[in-house]
Amino acid sequence: MRTWDGEMVQGALMTQLLLETDAVSKTFGSGKNAVHAVREVSLSLAQGEVLGLVGESGSGKSTVANLLLGIETPDSGSISVEGRPVGNWLKEEPRVYREVIQAVFQYPIAALDSRKRVGWLIEEPLVVHGRGTKKQRVARVKDLMSAVQLDEELLDRFPYELSGGQAQRVNIARALALEPKILICDEPVSALDVSVQAQILNLLLELQTSHQMSMIFISHSLAVVRHLSNRIAVMYAGTIVEGGPGRDLVDSPSHPYTELLVQAAASSSSNREGLVSTISPEGLPRSGCRFVPRCPLATEVCSNGEPELVMNSQSRSIRCWHLDTT
Repeated sequence: MRTWDGEMVQGALMTQLLLETDAVSKTFGSGKNAVHAVREVSLSLAQGEVLGLVGESGSGKSTVANLLLGIETPDSGSISVEGRPVGNWLKEEPRVYREVIQAVFQYPIAALDSRKRVGWLIEEPLVVHGRGTKKQRVARVKDLMSAVQLDEELLDRFPYELSGGQAQRVNIARALALEPKILICDEPVSALDVSVQAQILNLLLELQTSHQMSMIFISHSLAVVRHLSNRIAVMYAGTIVEGGPGRDLVDSPSHPYTELLVQAAASSSSNREGLVSTISPEGLPRSGCRFVPRCPLATEVCSNGEPELVMNSQSRSIRCWHLDTT
């Protein structure tokens, strides 16, 4: 198995690997219309770790999330959780798999059933999975409301009566109801007001620590990912182009694409989260390194073949022909 991060999980995080992917690929469409959304992505997630997955829109981040959640099926490669293939989980014990891994998505109000009240939305996973008596479930819902810092007076409200931040807190409470071991957060703050984003990020970090969960945090903003992550994987055009310890990677980027994201995050001319652009499949070269059209270091060798993901002298994994000069 080729993985970018085998030596990056530090200290106590080495106690147990909960999730691993090995050369996972996913293509949508066929022939000339084929979009290679994810190409041979290998990564791992340890017990109690936060892994940041960052890249522009169209880089493949959300497709990776959907593959991990079982929403999509990989064309090739393998995914395992707690050492068991996800395909087996979903075929034999799909409900148990949902207890192990949960998600929080980008648009908080759209993720909630507008016809249901907040109390039921949080209680519903407990009912579906046969957890406790009605009295026990009601108590659990109140505990979850407290955990996500929401007043109990909101229990009888509908989603459209909530602010974006309140709705996202309900989504977080709902995701935590079954006490998952892994939480996937796919752009959970990008649709929120700037004033609310930091509150939700801090809440997620507090809950991750108090519940001892592992988390995959997906964002197009390196600044956001740096705030939360032990390690970061940078994706471009469906592949991981750089991986390493979170703050080190952001403070000293090695791949030219990572450097571009860092510059965007720091630029006052970028938007509130440092978005650079959207990656269009039509603009990608058919051979060689896919970053060539935007790369300041590109030479002829870059167009002739795609580089492998290799470790540099600083124990940083980088996919670049100019590894020694970046």
